[in-house]
Amino acid sequence: MQDLNRFYIDGKWVSAEGRQTTDVVNPATEQSCAKLSMGTSSDVDAAVAAAKSAFPSFSQTSREERLELLSKVIDVYKKRMPDIAEAMTTEMGAPKWLSGRAHAGAGLGHLATAHKTLENYEFEEVRGGTQIKKEPIGVCGFITPWNWPMNQIACKLAPALATGCTVVWKPSEISPLSADILMEVLDEAGVPAGVVNMVHGDGPNVGAAIASHKDVDMVSFTGSTRAGIAVAQAAAPTVKRVAQELGGKSPNIILGDLDKDAFAKAVAKGMQDMTMNSGQNCNAPSRMLVPAHRMGEAIAAASAAANAITVDAPTSDGMAMGPVVSKTQYDRIQGLIERGIKEKATLAAGGPGRPDNLSKGYYVRPTVFANVSNDMDIAREEIFGPVLCILPYENEAEAIQIANDTVYGLSSYISGADAQKISEVASQLRTGMVHVNGASTDINAPFGGYKQSGNGREWGSEGFDEYLETKAIMGIK
Repeated sequence: MQDLNRFYIDGKWVSAEGRQTTDVVNPATEQSCAKLSMGTSSDVDAAVAAAKSAFPSFSQTSREERLELLSKVIDVYKKRMPDIAEAMTTEMGAPKWLSGRAHAGAGLGHLATAHKTLENYEFEEVRGGTQIKKEPIGVCGFITPWNWPMNQIACKLAPALATGCTVVWKPSEISPLSADILMEVLDEAGVPAGVVNMVHGDGPNVGAAIASHKDVDMVSFTGSTRAGIAVAQAAAPTVKRVAQELGGKSPNIILGDLDKDAFAKAVAKGMQDMTMNSGQNCNAPSRMLVPAHRMGEAIAAASAAANAITVDAPTSDGMAMGPVVSKTQYDRIQGLIERGIKEKATLAAGGPGRPDNLSKGYYVRPTVFANVSNDMDIAREEIFGPVLCILPYENEAEAIQIANDTVYGLSSYISGADAQKISEVASQLRTGMVHVNGASTDINAPFGGYKQSGNGREWGSEGFDEYLETKAIMGIK
């Protein structure tokens, strides 16, 4: 068992001995795999002071200096990718095939994309007689989740470093193993003292201290909408910028113009996407909308896809789906599955309990509910597990109305044969992203949502904008 009893502040590891501790639990075994020391507001004060002290010099570094720094980080990250992947398999149950290629790979992807974006990003322009400059916003507080640990820190950290900001970071206390390795990467790469600081801890203590701190100039949070509201409230008295990527209940509209085979493939892919990362994705296509007269086809295709999914230990070989991250998440998902049954939705596949081949671990059966109405709890709440809800619609206008009838607006999905029709539907969906005919996310495109799915954008050049203030200098000759 590991002892994670240190924080990274002002360019060095500092002891966290004597702090309150919590167990880090391997969700596949339900056994503790590490003991984590939890930070306090005093630790946050020290980290923020270091970041504030480092900002004047780091903010004045040249583009070339920051490109060189990012290159060094990328080189060291590549060396440590196997360690990062193994840590995520242990701490969050990500299967081996996913933890390396997708989870650790996402971190590398964001670092490389930020490097490329920085090469040509326009920090200055002239409008008439006025110079417009984009300058680093200052000390940035990052509060990141457990479901995509490297993706969610890298898409914040890379643009922050690229634009000349300094950072105070609280990783999730559920996934601290990979966080420690990333800090080792940054240390070995030579990130200047105070530029990136990390304090472990929970949201009510460390997270709240970061969000409310008077010397933190912006806070970027990824997590639940409930927690996001708390972060915004804590940040409000100091009027700092708040960027949030929150929950989702994304609609997946299968249009009726697909032939039988294409329709079945689109439905099966929607179910397969729901089980990616054990369904623990904020942009998961969790509400599938199908023409009412084709509900039978949808049930057959979705249930066949669900029943074909292997659920197994994350250390096993092959393309198995692993556990969800914790007992808390497992119990919540089980409760919502039971609620769906009580709401009289048609249980087409899966259901309560673990798969028959597993007697321990937080494993959930890939589950399909059909004939779901949009007023059911399972259609309104973010389940955050491998549970698909299939809803009927009579026409495209109703499909759009149902799709938009949610407090969320992160992503949406459309499958169809007519490109013009797809475009018309996409233009009416109140979501930050639309995936057409199985298109995956684009790391160069902005990621973020409407409504209670958050504010601001990550990824690509839009991700840089979150870390910059705009200054107008008038009268420059």
